[in-house]
Amino acid sequence: MKIALIGASGKIGSKIAAELLSRGHTVTGLARNPEKISPASGLTTVQADFTDPQQMGAALRGHDAVITAASFIPGQAEKLIESARASGVKRLLVVGGAASLQVEPGGPKVIDSLELPDEWKVPIMEGIRTLGLLREVDDIDWTFFSPAVMIGPGERTGTFRLGKDVVVKDAEGKSTISYDDYAIAMVDELEQGNNIKGRFTIGY
Repeated sequence: MKIALIGASGKIGSKIAAELLSRGHTVTGLARNPEKISPASGLTTVQADFTDPQQMGAALRGHDAVITAASFIPGQAEKLIESARASGVKRLLVVGGAASLQVEPGGPKVIDSLELPDEWKVPIMEGIRTLGLLREVDDIDWTFFSPAVMIGPGERTGTFRLGKDVVVKDAEGKSTISYDDYAIAMVDELEQGNNIKGRFTIGY
């Protein structure tokens, strides 16, 4: 498949790009500063900014699917959806956040259990808002993929568990995942489409 990857220069974006390429997909990496995207065979880089939906829509056109690993910034949710609509691409996968996950079934959300500086909450709340807006979208086959509560560098194991709206924890109550294993699950979702018009999550 021909995949457009927004935010390909970031930590998660670069891992998703590598996973896509390893499976034989063709990748267009889009970023405000495409020179920051690591070069690779099968990867084309394009300068584009999703705060400009018409420019981004044109850059996305002709792809089989769009994956966005871009950071959440206030007001971006509507522009992301508008960009997808302008492109005509029906499949949209979003690297989401864990804050909107339930700590326990029917219990409080992760965001309710965290004490964070106000400036940290700004992108987190935009991620939560993005999920809410996507849940009202019927004309795009979207998927919102929340990571574990803790995501970072680590081993590529290929062994993990998936969930829906509740944090996935290990036997010690920890919710963790490596960038590499998150990327594996994201590309699995792209290829299998098990969570179209829905959210899912991951953990060990």
